[in-house]
Formats: sequence, structure tokens, C-alpha cells
Amino acid sequence: MTGKKKSAQASVEAMYRVFTVPEAPESTLSRIDQNISRNLAGFLQEHIVAVERDLSDVEKDFSDYAIPEKPIFVSEQTQFLLDKLVANSVHTASPSFIGHMTSALPYFMLPLSKIMIALNQNLVKTETSKAFTPMERQVLGMIHRLVYEQDGAFYRKWMHDPRHALGAMCSGGTVANLTALWVARNNAFPAEGSFRGIHEEGLFRALRYYGCEGAAILVSRRGHYSLRKAADVLGLGRDFLVAVDTDDDNRINTDALREKCLELHRQKIRVMAICGIAGTTETGNVDPLDAMADIAREFGAHFHVDAAWGGPTLFSRTHRHLMRGIEKADSVTFDAHKQLYVPMGAGLVVFRDPGLASAVEHHAQYIIRKGSRDLGSTTLEGSRPGMSMLIQSGLKILAREGYEILIDQGIDKAKTFAEMIDAEADFELITRPELNILTYRYCPEKVQKALSVANPLQAERLNTSLNRITKFLQKTQRERGKAFVSRTRLEPSRYFHFPCIVFRVVLANPLTTREILADILKEQRELSADEGIQDELGILDQMADAVLKLHQPGIRRA
Repeated sequence: MTGKKKSAQASVEAMYRVFTVPEAPESTLSRIDQNISRNLAGFLQEHIVAVERDLSDVEKDFSDYAIPEKPIFVSEQTQFLLDKLVANSVHTASPSFIGHMTSALPYFMLPLSKIMIALNQNLVKTETSKAFTPMERQVLGMIHRLVYEQDGAFYRKWMHDPRHALGAMCSGGTVANLTALWVARNNAFPAEGSFRGIHEEGLFRALRYYGCEGAAILVSRRGHYSLRKAADVLGLGRDFLVAVDTDDDNRINTDALREKCLELHRQKIRVMAICGIAGTTETGNVDPLDAMADIAREFGAHFHVDAAWGGPTLFSRTHRHLMRGIEKADSVTFDAHKQLYVPMGAGLVVFRDPGLASAVEHHAQYIIRKGSRDLGSTTLEGSRPGMSMLIQSGLKILAREGYEILIDQGIDKAKTFAEMIDAEADFELITRPELNILTYRYCPEKVQKALSVANPLQAERLNTSLNRITKFLQKTQRERGKAFVSRTRLEPSRYFHFPCIVFRVVLANPLTTREILADILKEQRELSADEGIQDELGILDQMADAVLKLHQPGIRRA
């Protein structure tokens, strides 16, 4: 008995076993699989370390750059993943993780994901996906109907028509937005006369043929950064992603939008697309889509709605009016891995007109031949997993009524949290929720009074100090590991548009309770007494006293 550690061996037989023989029931991987299946929440709670570890320290566990010559056992790799990867992952399913657009998943998504992975279908081509292709077309049809509400005859005609597509499945909202704007660009500069179209001859020749000095995409200042990527990738240039001012509720100013369109028209810059936002990333507000649709029609622009976040609000009979005008959009983006509660890596775009997607159609003799049913002919990505299976399962298992409950609860919860913040003298609500996102900050009552009478310079000094305090509180709370809210930067008009750092909260997790929200506020209040922030709070208090003294009755305003 030498006690020598047994090592894995690479051989033809071993490689065959890896592909054909499952792990033993008592193996590390099998036990983990069983634990997750029995109690997913418990597994995550037990294995993810709550207290934050510095990323530079974590990097040391992943510093090897050479691929090992010899194999290791599955159990050894599994233990490594538990100790080094899982332990230092983010507990996005936690009901107190309310800072980003990730949430707990329905339990059924886990075993269904195993089926999807085991089948390993490739949706680029029916030869590698078979039934998954009509399922994907069905999912696109279901979301299309949610948005556009066409009758049954429409979907019987178009949903499975091999020459058309009601949309495109994507890996997320970024690719969905890019796909929509790719379609918009190609339709803005179609083949005509001697010109064979932008898709054949490129942007330079398209602009020259149509007598344009450029092509622009217009969106509010709250537009998602993926739109800037799209402008870059499509060859327009980031300068031609034109940001339009918003009102006090973070919605696009339609008068400013129309003026900008007129200005671009005078400069011979084609308004290629106008993008409305149904649920801004930072504040959850919805643009006036109805009015935007009219402006897009006036200027002959493609009207795209980025509803990656807010699209599922259409399930709610109580709140779907917030999406009024979305049915006029030429294209609409959804992120299934947000409020459709599907695992990461699932987005889609739907087109009002079944013929729109043909503007980006591509074919190849070896895989996506003309006339085939392959959806890969109109998608930016080639090889894609069968995520439509998980979306379809969610739409059928939860159904419209289930999603309605989830949406209504999230919006109600956000309104409740806003009321809780309003009731706290030392907290300030910055943006009131329209959907289920809100922003606020810790701001002592005296400072709020000072800000209400401060001039621009005084408000800037007070807010600069508050920014440092907000950043400290957010980082410290995150590092403690009990709860997480994110932070962002807004320019409230009441503070002369000075950039203010604020807490950002997203209330989509159905497991988040009022008690958890109360605990988050309580912890932030306790953190305000932390020794590390007392000097800054002292300076803030002195500045507030000085402002209030200057504005006492009988004393002339500075």
C-alpha cells in the first residue's frame, strides 16, 4: 500500500467512457446534481460565499495559462469548481439581490435545461434541429401576437412560412437590437436602378447613390449602450447614434426628437431609425411610444422599440396601457432572460411585417439554402442553442396569467418600496417607479431642506459630498454580502442637472418581500454610522447648516 494518489489516464477507452458512461451515483458530481435537484435555493445559499472577495485575489485561482497535458478526474474538477468558482459567484437568485436585472428562476428551468443540453441542437439549420425549428417559429409567433395582436389567420399564414420570419432568436438584447437596426439599415438603402443595395455595395456607395451625408439612429439619452455598439458595427459611426433630451421623468422629449429629425434632414443625414425604450435600464421608464411612432412615420424611419426589460408588461391587464404604441413599432426587442424568467442567453426580436427580415437574408449552399425552412438565413448568429424550448416552456407552464401575477407583483412591490423610502426622513426618492425599477439615496433630512433652497453652486457642493457618501454605502453594503443594490448616475432637473450618484433597485424577484426591503433600508441606515464615512457626513452637515443659515427669513439669499 503506497498511498500514491490515483491519476486519470488518457486513452481511447477513457475517451469513450467520458462520452458514454454517466458518473457513479455517489460521485461528487452526481451528489451535487442531486442536491441541486432537491433544493436549489439551499445549494446556492450553502456554497456561494456571501462576503465579497477581491477579484484580484480570485484571479490567482485562474492563473494557469497552459492546457494540462494529463487529464484529471471529474470529481477533482468538480471540487475545484465548488471551491473556487461557485463559492465566488454572485447569488443572483437571492431575494436580497435587488441591484440588477437578474432573478431567481422557476424550478422547472433546471431539468429542462438538461434536456436542451443533452439534445445539443443547432438552430442554424433544420438538419441539426428538426423539431426545434418549428418550435422556435412558434415562440416568435407567440411573442409577435403578444405585441401586435394579429388574428389567427395571420399566424396560420406566416408563422411557418419558409420564405418569411416573424422575428429572430438571439443570445440577448444586444444582438436583438443590432439585428433590428441591421434590418432598418438595409431597408433604408435598398436596391434601386443601378444600385444593388447597401447589403451588396456597402455604406459609402449607398450614401453617394442616395445623396446623403450620413445615416442616423435617434434614441433618448437613456438608451441602452447596445445601440451605440450597433451604430459602430453597422458602419454608421457612434456619432450617428444621436441622443435626444429627456423630460423630468426620463422619457424622450418628442418635441426635441422632431426638431432633431428636422435638423438632420437639413444636413442631408437620413434618419434611418428611431428607437423607443419600453423600460429604461436605469429608471424603468417608458417612452411615449405612440407619439414616437407618428414621428417615425413622418420621416420615413424604421421605428424600433427596445422592450428588453418592459416588454412582458404586456401580459398585465392592469399595466399594459404603459406600452401603448408598441404595436406600431416595426420591430421590438425582448430579453427572455429578464422578465420571462429564462436562463441567461435568450433574447429575440419580432417584426411587424413578415417580409422585413428578408432584408438581411443570407444563404450558403452547404447549410442554409434558398427556400429552406432554416431560420439561420435571417439571424446574425450562426450556430445557436435551442433556447426557444425554455421560452416555450415558460410561456406554457406559467402562461399569461402567471406572467401577469409576476409583473403586477413587481410593480406593486416597487411602489411599496417607494412609499417606504418616502416615509424615511433621511432617505430621498430620486425616481418614482413606473414599472419595477426605482432610484433613491441616503440624504439626511437637514440636507434635503438645504437642497430645496440651494443655488446651483451650493447644490453642486452638497451633491458632490452626497455622491461620495452614496458610493461608500453601496460598496460597503455589497462587501458585507447580506444585500445588494446597484448604483448609477442621474442628472435630476431639480438639482440643476448635476450628476448625482444614486442607489438603483430592480424588483423582479418574486421571492423578495417587504421585510427584506425594510432590512435593506435598515442596513443602509446603520452603515451611515460607519466610522469610515463620519468625516464626510460632518462636512455635509456643516455645508447644509451654512446654506440654511443664508436662507433664513430676513437674510438675503446669496
